[in-house]
Formats: sequence, C-alpha cells, structure tokens
Amino acid sequence: MKAMIFAAGLGTRLKPITDTLPKALVPVGGEPLLHHVICKLRDAGYDQLVVNVHHFASQIRDYLASHDFGVSIAVSDESEELLETGGGIAHAAPLLLPCEEPILIHNVDILSNLDLAWFRQQVRPEALSTLLVSERETSRYLLFGPDMRLMGWTNVATGEVRSPYPLEELSGCRRYAFSGIHNVSPAIFQAFEEAGFGGRFPIMDFYIGQCARYPIYGAVAPSLQLVDVGKLDSLEQAEALFRL
Repeated sequence: MKAMIFAAGLGTRLKPITDTLPKALVPVGGEPLLHHVICKLRDAGYDQLVVNVHHFASQIRDYLASHDFGVSIAVSDESEELLETGGGIAHAAPLLLPCEEPILIHNVDILSNLDLAWFRQQVRPEALSTLLVSERETSRYLLFGPDMRLMGWTNVATGEVRSPYPLEELSGCRRYAFSGIHNVSPAIFQAFEEAGFGGRFPIMDFYIGQCARYPIYGAVAPSLQLVDVGKLDSLEQAEALFRL
C-alpha cells in the first residue's frame, strides 16, 4: 500500500526551532515527528512511502538514509519551489503511480490515535478523495451534505463561504474541521488535469472548487485524539498524546 507524507513545509509557526531544523525532524517523545508518522503508517501495512522535501531538504534526506524503517521510502524533491499540498501530490505522481488502491496522504505534523485500517474502510468505491474530519472547534470548517459529501467551506469568524453550490443548498450542511489526513484515488491525477490544476496549489482549493464535479467525502473517526504540532504550544499536547 502506498502513502505520502507532507514534510516540505517551512514550519514558520514553530520558530525558532525551525530556524535550524525542518519541521519533520522536530522531536516529540524523543523521536522526530517524521519517525512517528512513518512508524504509524508502516504498522498499518503501508510499505511504499513518499516523503516530499523542501525546507532543509538535505537534513530529511540524511535522516531517511541513516534509518531503516523496513519499508520503501522515496523522496519527492521540491527544493526548487515549495508546491503546497495539491501541487506536492501532483509532483509526486511518478513516485505514486501506477497504483490500483487509495493512496493515504498524511501531514507530518499530525499525531493521532487514528485507526488507519478503519479509515481505509471508509473509502467509498466512487470517492475521488475521503477526508478525515472531526468536530474540533476552529474558525474554518468544511461543509458536508447529509451523505457526508463535501459541498464547501466556511470561515465562521468572517462569514466567508466558498462553494460551487448555491448558498441556499448549504443551509443544512454539517460543519467539520479537516485533520490533514486523507485517502485519495489514483484518479485524482487525471482530475487535476481535467480541472486545470497544476504547478503550485493547495489541495483544498481543488477540493472546494471541484466538489460538485467529483465525489469527495468526509469521515468522522470515533474517539479521535489528534494533535496538530504546528505551533510551539502544541508540542506539550503532542508529548501527552505520545505517552498514551
């Protein structure tokens, strides 16, 4: 099974740590974030991994070269330009294809107790993408219809709404926060081309803009505990979760 780990980010919210260290190598529980994510994926049966790199790329390459995780790990190099999440997936196509099964996409700064086998079982045959979402309190939410199909996005702090659907169709939508973990169909690469997405772009721009055209669903994991290790004050939370 194949998976991609987003490890190319600048980690600006973790400064000054990331002034000399890529976010992927920030330690939690005595090991880098990248170590925890690789081990979680490996233990769930993912044996072909792709890690994208940009910020302090050589440090991540050296780390991977000096550790044997018992799985195949390829590096998708974005050293010349950080391509964001959508562009990063598209750029990694030569390393992820061919593939007949859903590909797991996992942010390196997300630690959780998610049962990855359960999440894989939530993928519907027709789904282009299945997003792990939660009821976490935030200002920005994804909007889902009664069948948990993605219909748009809203910022409750500003009132902004983005959706290809008429606003009146969004009134009964359920609101969930995205977790940074999703399963994508190999067909997503063709969908990028069909929708005119290339180069540098956030995957959420594609999901929100194209959700009326392609079936994109959400899945809410029961009893999910998740920490986004994106800021300094979240490191303590991550340490607590790691000890569970």
